[in-house]
Amino acid sequence: MNKQHHLFWAIGFVLIFIALQIISEIFVTIGYAIYLHRVPDALPPLAIILYMFLFSVAGIILFWRKKWTELSPRYLKSRPVGVFLWCIIAAIGAIIPSTFLQESLPEWPESIQKYVDMAEAVAAQLMSTTGGYFIVCLLAPVTEEIVFRGAVLRTLLAWKPERRWLMITLSALLFMLAHMNPAQMIHPFLIGLLLGWMYERTGSILPGIIYHWANNTVAYLMFRAYPSTDLTLNDILGGSEKNVLMAVGFSLLILIPAIMQLNMRMKKK
Repeated sequence: MNKQHHLFWAIGFVLIFIALQIISEIFVTIGYAIYLHRVPDALPPLAIILYMFLFSVAGIILFWRKKWTELSPRYLKSRPVGVFLWCIIAAIGAIIPSTFLQESLPEWPESIQKYVDMAEAVAAQLMSTTGGYFIVCLLAPVTEEIVFRGAVLRTLLAWKPERRWLMITLSALLFMLAHMNPAQMIHPFLIGLLLGWMYERTGSILPGIIYHWANNTVAYLMFRAYPSTDLTLNDILGGSEKNVLMAVGFSLLILIPAIMQLNMRMKKK
């Protein structure tokens, strides 16, 4: 790969990721329309799970076969059990502060809010099923780490290795944009920074997969406990702003030590 073309390849990987998702959705929608003998108003949860499964598996196979992502068990030889454990703890500690920042954003214009509501409705359908756990918490972390850290960030770091934090930030922005949901901008961006740092330090997507799994599992369990998409932290914590701030503070007491531990345990590649 020509070094001058690294940025274009990185953006191209994101476009391929999005295109696979769109193509899979169209394919399943056509199949469902043939089954119903009419164009469906919306896909049922099972059809959403199916197209997400097709898109994820297609992405994994494509990026692996094309060698756009380096998949190797080499990192496991360092016995990174401690790293994996602190990844889980960091993910638990990050959920509430990230949600708090997201909820602090101003309201979206009505034209954008309609799109936000539609995206949240699809996500709610997916999260409301047991099969959704397999897609959201197991398959999605693997696919997204293969694409965004294993391919996108690896290519950006090869392009400008001396400006690693700029490359990590750029990959986090691409990760945020690829989620295509204005209501979920802060969380993917912050997670993208953390996952990018983990990859840059270890040269492996495995810590990111563990963190991603824990993050999505917490989000999935929270949705199953509080299924309404309109609920806020204030609602969950008894309508008290003081309780919300205390929850944020307590979460930071989990997150910050976890990041410090990861910094000590993750060896620079």
